[in-house]
Amino acid sequence: MKKNKLSSGFKKLLITVFLMFTGPVILYQAFSNVGHQWYYIVLILGLILCILSLITFFSGIKSIINYIFDKDL
Repeated sequence: MKKNKLSSGFKKLLITVFLMFTGPVILYQAFSNVGHQWYYIVLILGLILCILSLITFFSGIKSIINYIFDKDL
């Protein structure tokens, strides 16, 4: 059970790295095509990915901290 928390935390941090690169790239594409008909859809998608990267980052850090201090939350 303890190893599961640690591996879960590192998996979440790996997902965070992926989202940290894709979110800003999609936001950049949205801002460089302001007049396009898909502007708002791409902008919202980029913002959602950036917010998800923050959520998964803190969730991964929380899992690792719980592993280190042996808390069951």
